[in-house]
Amino acid sequence: MADWSASQYLKFEDQRTRPARDLAAQIPLDAPRKVYDLGCGPGNSTETLMERFPKAEFVGVDSSPTMLNQARKRLPQVEFIEADLARWTPPTDADVFYSNATFQWIPDHIPVLQRLLKALPEGGALAVQMPDNVNEPSHVSMRETAADGPWASVLKDTPRELLPPVGVYYDALRPLCRYVDVWHTHYQHPLDGAEAIADWFKGTALRPFLDPLPEAQRADFLAAYTARLTKAYPARCDGKSLLRFPRLFLMAVR
Repeated sequence: MADWSASQYLKFEDQRTRPARDLAAQIPLDAPRKVYDLGCGPGNSTETLMERFPKAEFVGVDSSPTMLNQARKRLPQVEFIEADLARWTPPTDADVFYSNATFQWIPDHIPVLQRLLKALPEGGALAVQMPDNVNEPSHVSMRETAADGPWASVLKDTPRELLPPVGVYYDALRPLCRYVDVWHTHYQHPLDGAEAIADWFKGTALRPFLDPLPEAQRADFLAAYTARLTKAYPARCDGKSLLRFPRLFLMAVR
């Protein structure tokens, strides 16, 4: 895929940052010394962590140069590192490894989470949030649009995989730590109709569908996708459409 667009991602910053705040609020540490934000993106989640732990030292890690450039502008006092988390060797000086909406992009990410947990000291915390929305109408509509058009042969391998069942995460992490909590939160985001929902996903889940297409076909794909969204997300009494967005949260304490 092409590099991420920080400006596109930040169009819905307040609502995208809400699960980041919810995850940070559940970290059961009072004063960690060093916190790593894994998949830090443009720095909005790092900023949330800084509000939660004002005395800690922070390091952001991301694979996108564009996102890291935005993060460095936003938080020049923070160290940001470019790295692929699937192959990154976790340091031994962390008290918290935190990741908001990143590991769903990494195939076979459970061994990576185990590696992170093992690198933590006693009492350290691994805090992870991932979208669990592959079977939501927003994503079903992506796959249906991809299969129904002149782009079908190009886009046949684009769908993101389902997350494993929660019990798989529990069984993988619990032997490595003293405490594991797993939960789902279903957000209901009021957006300005189907066009806004499509715009939301242009910065994330639609990227594997749009990036392989020539510019002219991208517009056609988005039009066909938006038409499906109009049926799946009807207007409410105020004209808004509610985007239901399930997210999976994991908290493991070493």
